[in-house]
Amino acid sequence: MLKVDLRLFYTKLRKKLSAQNISEYSLQIANRSLELPIWDFDYYHIFLPISTKKEIDTSFLLTILQGRDKHVIIPKMKGDDLIHFLLTDATTLQTNQWHVPEPVDGISVKSSKIEVVFVPLLAYDEKGNRVGYGKGYYDRFLKQCKPDVVKVGLSLFEAEETIEDVSENDIRLDYCITPKKIYTF
Repeated sequence: MLKVDLRLFYTKLRKKLSAQNISEYSLQIANRSLELPIWDFDYYHIFLPISTKKEIDTSFLLTILQGRDKHVIIPKMKGDDLIHFLLTDATTLQTNQWHVPEPVDGISVKSSKIEVVFVPLLAYDEKGNRVGYGKGYYDRFLKQCKPDVVKVGLSLFEAEETIEDVSENDIRLDYCITPKKIYTF
């Protein structure tokens, strides 16, 4: 399928999910994350969900990270890029014009410091190619990270066989966690 078709298809699928479904699936994804070989790192980047788009509730994963005393980094949109801040008890969040919760300000963290990135997505394929909302924020951000940064997609759904219109600018995932399984690419 083409990216445009995948975006439409998975947006419709998400709309059919109840808040209870999303919560249950999100908890399953967080618990399954414990099976990954990623827990020896220190700096973890995580997105905060856009509830209006029925994204995965990353609060369960956030609880795991904080319980393991990891440095949690959250993004803020600035122009066409993401900038990154350490999440602390003093971090103030506000929702931007696209309904994305993000930090107002805080302790800035360079992309090169981040070791694991939990990546939002709408769809992905069996090769680790992902489809987001089409603005390229995460592809640009991942190019700024170290080459060995671990990229973990989080999805409510299983993989597509292939995404037909993958671009040379698209960054592949290393893993994708769903409520049912972990994909390794």
